[in-house]
Amino acid sequence: MRISRRALATAAVIAIVLPLSACGGDTDAASTDASGKVEGNITFQTWNLQANFKDYFNGLIADFEKQYPGTDVKWVDRPAEGYADKISADAAGGTLPDVVNVSPDLVAPLAKAGLALDLDKAAAKYRKEYLEGAWQSHRIPGMEGNYAFPWYLNTGPLFYNKRLFQEAGLDPAQPPKTYDDVFQAGLTMAEKSKGKIATLANIPTIEDFGRYDVPLMNKEGTGFAFNDAKGVELLTRYKELYDAKALDPQALIATPESSGKKFLTEAVAMNPGSALDLGKFKKDAPSLYKNIGITDQISSTGHVNMYVMGVMVNSRSKQKPAAVAFAHFVTDATRQMEFAKQVAIFPSTAGSLDDPYFTKEDGTDETRVRIAAAKSLKTAVNYTPVLFSDQMKTELRNAVARALQGKESPKEALDNAVKASDRLLQQS
Repeated sequence: MRISRRALATAAVIAIVLPLSACGGDTDAASTDASGKVEGNITFQTWNLQANFKDYFNGLIADFEKQYPGTDVKWVDRPAEGYADKISADAAGGTLPDVVNVSPDLVAPLAKAGLALDLDKAAAKYRKEYLEGAWQSHRIPGMEGNYAFPWYLNTGPLFYNKRLFQEAGLDPAQPPKTYDDVFQAGLTMAEKSKGKIATLANIPTIEDFGRYDVPLMNKEGTGFAFNDAKGVELLTRYKELYDAKALDPQALIATPESSGKKFLTEAVAMNPGSALDLGKFKKDAPSLYKNIGITDQISSTGHVNMYVMGVMVNSRSKQKPAAVAFAHFVTDATRQMEFAKQVAIFPSTAGSLDDPYFTKEDGTDETRVRIAAAKSLKTAVNYTPVLFSDQMKTELRNAVARALQGKESPKEALDNAVKASDRLLQQS
């Protein structure tokens, strides 16, 4: 898969209804016992990684096979487009690989169908090697257990345009630190520019509700709760921005890519991003680059959002000891550090973020962003519920749009979004 903050944020969601036959098989085949000799042939599936990281993974596999004589790892890589459909087809057809690259939302239906190995039982000895927030990210509400090894993480700062802040009479050396700051800056900038410059280019997503400290689901994981008073407050404030033209008029149909272009062309004043974006600014928008400001991601909880990828073990694997050993090998501290130095991602292993690579300044903005992100990831949270499907995201997006356009009140819109999401949850 494409390794970028935006790609992680918009990773495809799988919403599959597996036939009962997919969960069949004898009890022993689905057991969580992964003890025994590490040997045999296994298949490892990744998500659009072969084009750019072929040598890295071939080397990793060779190292594993050398460490465990008698093992043979077949690597298959699937394109980003249709990845969720491919997993669905393999799950239904009984051809799911032994070890699979997944995101939390991809693993949820597989865990429900009994196809994802519970690592709390099968690999509990490894849990302490990972950041607690990363290990928790592949838990499924309403179920016991953890269903994937955490792999690479990502997060990013908030970029802002110092020139636009200064022209609006705002201090470019004092960027917004809280949601109150963001909303006030937005209203001020819209007023000063007579509605020509918006501060934000995106409507709130489920992640934003989480960072605003809105409860997203009930404790049982059986229903959604983002229509509470706090959620209504957030949407009401976005409505104020929209009415004042402090929210870009195309925000209702914006994608992360289109929002990025708006910021690149200096049509909006703030946009989330990652260290990867700085190189793009420098190359494609030098006037923006010289005025770029970098501040922390806004959060009311004290925890930033974390995007996480994982490595799942097929509970039906005929070579569970080898599959668990390889999944752990891919995601251990040594391999994650090696991978992080090839691309702008972050390891999920405990202690890795204290490495000088993530702590030592060298005077560049890229390193500054990397260090800040690494520090925030130590306590970061994956706010998007693993059970929140693409259809549910669409329901929320449509509800937010209706509220911003004045077709429904914020309370009514969120109530309807929760009802629709709960209905979809019951059908899954």
